[in-house]
Amino acid sequence: MLSIPDMAILGVLALLVFGEKKLPGVMRQAGKMMRDVQNTSQSFLREMDRAADVSDPIPPIDVPVAELPFEPALPAEPGETREPEKEGGN
Repeated sequence: MLSIPDMAILGVLALLVFGEKKLPGVMRQAGKMMRDVQNTSQSFLREMDRAADVSDPIPPIDVPVAELPFEPALPAEPGETREPEKEGGN
């Protein structure tokens, strides 16, 4: 955040660079540009929130088991524990 002396220095510099006749128009354009940036960022955030709130689950893709690159895990019977197979033959 800018302090009051910093803002005064920037105001004097802007007055020297743009002149007293063009400064109000330049400030008006800067204000419009800032408002457009804020509106765009708020619109983007609203759209991202809306996309995150979609409650429709993505339907699963039906792929035949023969085409899977891995062996699907079978559900364990109640009370049965499954230990992962060890690699390396030990």
